[in-house]
Amino acid sequence: MNMSRESPVVTTQAVEWKRESEAIPYEFAVAEMESRVAQIHEAKAPEMVWLLEHPPLYTAGTSAQPQDLLTPERFPVYASGRGGQYTYHGPGQRIAYVMLELNGAAGREKDVRRYIQRLESWVIKVLAEFGVEGKTHPERVGVWVDNHGRAEKIAAIGVRIRHWVTYHGIAINLSPNLEHFGGILPCGISDAGVCSLESLGRSFNPADFDQALFYYFDQVFG
Repeated sequence: MNMSRESPVVTTQAVEWKRESEAIPYEFAVAEMESRVAQIHEAKAPEMVWLLEHPPLYTAGTSAQPQDLLTPERFPVYASGRGGQYTYHGPGQRIAYVMLELNGAAGREKDVRRYIQRLESWVIKVLAEFGVEGKTHPERVGVWVDNHGRAEKIAAIGVRIRHWVTYHGIAINLSPNLEHFGGILPCGISDAGVCSLESLGRSFNPADFDQALFYYFDQVFG
């Protein structure tokens, strides 16, 4: 499951994988995703998983509440068409933008909730490789850990679907500055915290983490 930083990798399901070595501006990433979604819908390009980081910024999902943006002057704030509320993106966070067809391809049914569950399962499998027991929450989207009795979020999920092609995706905290989450109520949640592999004391190599994402993708999405 070797991946090159310079060139994408194609899985057996012809899903293109692309990994960026530099931080990608948010508006550029959204424009690129929207273009790719249109191409996938028109059968002009393969599905894609795009691995990247953003510079420090906040995004507001379709359910974001103004009062949850605590320090709007801290970082740029972008309105996002994805589901969910406010979230933070920045260095040390692995973002996987996932552009897949939910139209029966590879057994992927037109079921948004099932798709989100698969994203959660994917993250949980990868985290287990690094000694972290990720869990789902019955009332909250994303992946959580029990950190000495306190629920803390380690991965956020926000998706958008157009013509039954997905985009946006997951943001997993590897080693971001957790203080940067203090400018928002992440996902509108005030009674839980955020954590990262680093804050949990887990050692990791970012390239190995990407390899694990690649390895478990087919197990979950087929």
